[in-house]
Amino acid sequence: MGLFHQLLVSGLSLVPRPVMRRLAARYIAGETLAEAIAKLQEMRARGFPGVIDILGEDVAEEAAARQVLAAYEQAADAIAADGLDAYVSVKPTHFGLRLSRSLAHELYAELLEHCRGLSQVARIEMEDHTTTDDTLALFRSLRESHDNVGIVLQSRLLRTPSDIDALGDPPLDVRMVKGIYLEPPSIAHTEPEAIRDAFLEATERLFERGHSVALATHDAPLAERLLAAAKSAGVARERYSFEVLLGVQEPLWERWRRAGHVVRVYVPFGPEWRSYSQRRLRKNPEVLRHVMANVFARR
Repeated sequence: MGLFHQLLVSGLSLVPRPVMRRLAARYIAGETLAEAIAKLQEMRARGFPGVIDILGEDVAEEAAARQVLAAYEQAADAIAADGLDAYVSVKPTHFGLRLSRSLAHELYAELLEHCRGLSQVARIEMEDHTTTDDTLALFRSLRESHDNVGIVLQSRLLRTPSDIDALGDPPLDVRMVKGIYLEPPSIAHTEPEAIRDAFLEATERLFERGHSVALATHDAPLAERLLAAAKSAGVARERYSFEVLLGVQEPLWERWRRAGHVVRVYVPFGPEWRSYSQRRLRKNPEVLRHVMANVFARR
């Protein structure tokens, strides 16, 4: 991390809450479920379906993980009540993975049953490499009894091609991302072009195996390569979509939507927005660079 980033990150805790909230407003829907639903309604009016995420991770107590489950069930209910084309997406450590894999399994299973009753899917997110084995084990176990669960894979990790081979029978719902976590070079690609190439290769592998892929990227040149790969392989548009972050490169979303592609907007919310944002910026200074670039570009 460069000196400039160190100074910015170290000073985040000193930024007054109203100022920090204004900076975050473009990227975080708000603190309440009502604010998140309002943002999803706004996106729907513009032609974009959504994903809802309650900010938080690494819960320290089982009771807190169970409260997170209740909050996600309320979010799923609100999506259904408004007839929104959206689904919920949950981080494993927010469901207590670091406390107990069996606890996380129990909570995901309860959420998936709840969502199935609403004709919805839910997704297991992917965190840093210390959780990858347990996260994939959770997914495989839950897939035995739930067909409405999706997973996330990161092109940054060297292990991802073998993880794709071990996923199981199609059709599966996979969100493909570059990966926000800075991992050691012994287990991960570290150069941008290598990460892009791995993203393309992983996506082609998923297409070949008959899986559906949510392409989570704002990298326009990479997106063109991905669309060309889908066309070359004869992949129907129903088997892929784009997933984008709220407030990031919106003209790109519009371009893809006008071209006939589904573009789903990831809408995060929750009372932990500040602490979550600061943790993210500390873990990956590239995120801070993109946020600041977008802020100044907007101004």
